[in-house]
Amino acid sequence: MFIGEYNHNLDNKGRLAVPVKFRNDLKKGAVVTKGLDGCLFLYTMSEWKILAEKLSKLPISQSNTRAFARLMLAGAMDVQIDKQGRIVLPDYLRKYAMLKKKVIVNGLYNRLEIWDENGWEKYKEVTEKESGDIAEKLGELGV
Repeated sequence: MFIGEYNHNLDNKGRLAVPVKFRNDLKKGAVVTKGLDGCLFLYTMSEWKILAEKLSKLPISQSNTRAFARLMLAGAMDVQIDKQGRIVLPDYLRKYAMLKKKVIVNGLYNRLEIWDENGWEKYKEVTEKESGDIAEKLGELGV
């Protein structure tokens, strides 16, 4: 299970050091893809296969399901952790998430999210202000 918030830096080659506590889970391979809300999603290979299978079963007759599948699948790239515990984030994904030097890696149970530090701070500020409304809506769903 991935949890927590970690500050890291991208080097000039687009390499990101994965937090040490997550490296073992990702050493069999991982997939990074375009995420939602301006971040990247990083999945273990086993979690990626589960998601990809679900996406493949979405009805292609609906434009929103086609768009979501394209976002997730066409934007994806296999990554391997090197001996220093780093992954290379492709240029097109760094541009998509507007990643600069300082990034935040967040654990969200079955995936990691990779955010530009400024983007994460702005997102957190908004959602923390709305946390009461968010909690109320989740309560309606039984959470």
